[in-house]
Amino acid sequence: MIRVYLDTSVYNRLYDDKNQVSIFLEMQATISILNLIETKEIQSINSFVLEYENQKHPIPEQRNVVNEHLKKSNFKQLVNESIKNRAFQL
Repeated sequence: MIRVYLDTSVYNRLYDDKNQVSIFLEMQATISILNLIETKEIQSINSFVLEYENQKHPIPEQRNVVNEHLKKSNFKQLVNESIKNRAFQL
């Protein structure tokens, strides 16, 4: 089974200005991926970082929708020492 990790920018692409062709196409791709997750054809991965970034979103309605998508994730990447060390390096 394919697993995907979607960045918060992917989830929020649904709310961007769809008058630009590239944004419209990315939005359609996002909808397709979310549908595949919904129908369990692929699995999504959540993380503390995604939840933290979404928590900071200024628009409550969008934050709630993204949170609902995150709840559908099959896996959650936990923070470990390797991830902490890499974060400090960056």
